[in-house]
Amino acid sequence: MTAPLRLISHKLCPYVQRAVIALTETGVPFERIDIDLANKPDWFLGISPLGKTPVLQVGDKAIFESAVILEYLEETQAKPLHPADPLARAEHRGWIEFGSAVLNDIAGFYAAPDEATFKAKAAQLEQKFARLEARVAAAPWFDGENFSLVDAVFGPVFRYFDVFDDIGDFGILSDKPKLKRWRNSLAARPSVRTAVGADYPALLRDFIERRRSWLSRLQAEARAAA
Repeated sequence: MTAPLRLISHKLCPYVQRAVIALTETGVPFERIDIDLANKPDWFLGISPLGKTPVLQVGDKAIFESAVILEYLEETQAKPLHPADPLARAEHRGWIEFGSAVLNDIAGFYAAPDEATFKAKAAQLEQKFARLEARVAAAPWFDGENFSLVDAVFGPVFRYFDVFDDIGDFGILSDKPKLKRWRNSLAARPSVRTAVGADYPALLRDFIERRRSWLSRLQAEARAAA
């Protein structure tokens, strides 16, 4: 009998989203439990040594860190998302790490305290997306016709820009037609679309507002203008 799966989640966490997408794609049933990372329950700290989401509980065992969760699913589920070829699989793992670096840059972008830092972070992101534009197949997925874990990782990345685009055009994704096509494909994928709740955009806007950053200021100005 298969041990039940429980995913400990935070509603805005992009690393949770990649785990949800992978679980949904494999078709394995799981229970999702959202917690407040600003007020972490003791039981969560007992199973998450780093105090971060996601955590996947498999019966009475807990797996922490999203990359480890994704690899566990690859090893245990009947519908793997990695390529079968070892070299292609290694390359995909590298681009997953690249996706995590992009998320770190996004965090710097929305937290930048002043205009100069904000512009520097935007330029950093633009350069990373330019590298991605040169590699992605976007036909319709990262490497062609098969949806992979790299796609699961970048679905949450592009989701940030659904809100950022309402604030302003920062030139980060401009003139990147393959990324535009890939982003549209990901937005339409049921597993990506349902990895967050309908309240995600409002929660992200509130999160940005509370950063008191340069982007917070631009968001307030965009709202006032609207």
